[in-house]
Amino acid sequence: MPLDVIVINDFAETNGGAAQVALASALGLAESGHRVILFSAVQPTAAIPIHFNLTLVITGQQEIALDPNRIRAVVQGIWNSKARKKLKVTLEDFEPQNTIVHLHGWSKALSSSVLRECLQRKFRVVCTLHDYFVACPNGGFYNFRTNAICHLDPLSPPCILENCDSRSYAQKVWRVARQVVQREFGGIPDGISAFIAVSKFSEGVLRPYLPKHSRIFEIRNPVVSTKAAPVVISDASPFIFLGRLSPEKGGALLATAAAELDCNLLYVGDGVSRREVELRNQRARFTGWLPRAEALQWLRSARALILPSLWYETQGMVVLEAAALGVPAIVADTSAARDLVEEGHSGLWFTGGDAQSLRAAMQRLMVTEAAQEMGRSAYEQYWRDPPTLNQHILELERAYIETLKGAGV
Repeated sequence: MPLDVIVINDFAETNGGAAQVALASALGLAESGHRVILFSAVQPTAAIPIHFNLTLVITGQQEIALDPNRIRAVVQGIWNSKARKKLKVTLEDFEPQNTIVHLHGWSKALSSSVLRECLQRKFRVVCTLHDYFVACPNGGFYNFRTNAICHLDPLSPPCILENCDSRSYAQKVWRVARQVVQREFGGIPDGISAFIAVSKFSEGVLRPYLPKHSRIFEIRNPVVSTKAAPVVISDASPFIFLGRLSPEKGGALLATAAAELDCNLLYVGDGVSRREVELRNQRARFTGWLPRAEALQWLRSARALILPSLWYETQGMVVLEAAALGVPAIVADTSAARDLVEEGHSGLWFTGGDAQSLRAAMQRLMVTEAAQEMGRSAYEQYWRDPPTLNQHILELERAYIETLKGAGV
């Protein structure tokens, strides 16, 4: 049964995991015969794939972090009136009984005002939990000052008083204000009919903060991959870190562990932590930021992918991209990526934040035969049931129909 789907995301171009999934699913739903609106704030910088069933609606606003008008950014981030008015006009062409609103990202430009408009018009809303913003003011259950996972109850007095923001306590106060508005006026999370969890791990973290009446569907994010022969891991193959070099991603922790082993280490990416990584490991090499295709080519040369994140993550799609190539992964047991690695079979877990535990795991895979065996297992595990876009769309359709049925449609 063809449906009308309003896909809401801050951005209309791929600049991260949430946008990648939002855009891919919008196009996939359109190709499956559904009428789709992609509603975003920030104008894409390049052309995006189009389809006659897909319409792009853009408010023409900036990402709040990049807006030079800081007063405007502060107001927009808490309550984006322009986006709400634009969505109000858009929704006039749709009927709630045959329409699903799918919320992906709202914290970087749109705000929770868009959800309030949907709820006032009785539309059913599904939200993919790409991050932890439905509960946590900084979106990560992470204290950026202490570089540690935060276990405080969101918006409790200890949470409000804790200076956990990466910028300043003033920024934390603004985030708290935004979260209160989001909860009390925006309808997040209580107004959302159903949630999509991208991993069991992240679902477990967020479940206590979601409304008891809501459904949770576990639907894997799609991964674009082409099956080819698994890579050949050799004695010269390096350990690879792929992604943003920021403190919470654990790049410095990896540098320390690798320095003690004096092993071949390559960072594909860049960020504010690069200088600290260089100081901790003078042998480490860096490629800087690369287009996705080039980054994956480096991944094909890897002995193992290392995901040393100090925070929870929600999935860790790069682990799946590595497995599709036949590259095993070493991941922190405190991150959602552990759901993707069968310990001792398709890769290894290490104790989150513990450099010695990470070093021990890396030492095991410095034996090339062990890396080859786990790489083959990762490859076989991935290709037995690959998370394709077609499968993702089928699972979305089932979730949408069940959500509408729950409304008595």
